[in-house]
Amino acid sequence: MQTDPIADMLTRIRNASHAKHARVDLPASKMKVEIARILKDEGYLASYKVVDDTKVKKTLRMFLRYTPDRRSVITNLKRISRPGCRRYVGKSDIRSVVGGMGIAIVSTPRGLMTGHAARKSGVGGELLCEVW
Repeated sequence: MQTDPIADMLTRIRNASHAKHARVDLPASKMKVEIARILKDEGYLASYKVVDDTKVKKTLRMFLRYTPDRRSVITNLKRISRPGCRRYVGKSDIRSVVGGMGIAIVSTPRGLMTGHAARKSGVGGELLCEVW
């Protein structure tokens, strides 16, 4: 049993991008699918889909995105709020990531959104991770 499935997801993406894999498969959940949706909308993933196998649980399949010279679009991913130490931020405390070159993913009462969208909507929440 995993104690932090989001950290596991980020580690799998990080390892696959360093190894130049085309895709990453992991167990699906609503939170992971929403994180994948945000990463795709922001241009960090080529695409994603939920594969429904009848034998096992649903699988989230993410296709990584690379530049023409085979460098990963994702430089790094960092888990901020962990199960042992949750990190909550107000709307004014959401900072830009790497000078605006990255994104922060925030779990708000209105659902998962980027830090920029949360500031614009005027809501704070749990700062899940940063991607750049």
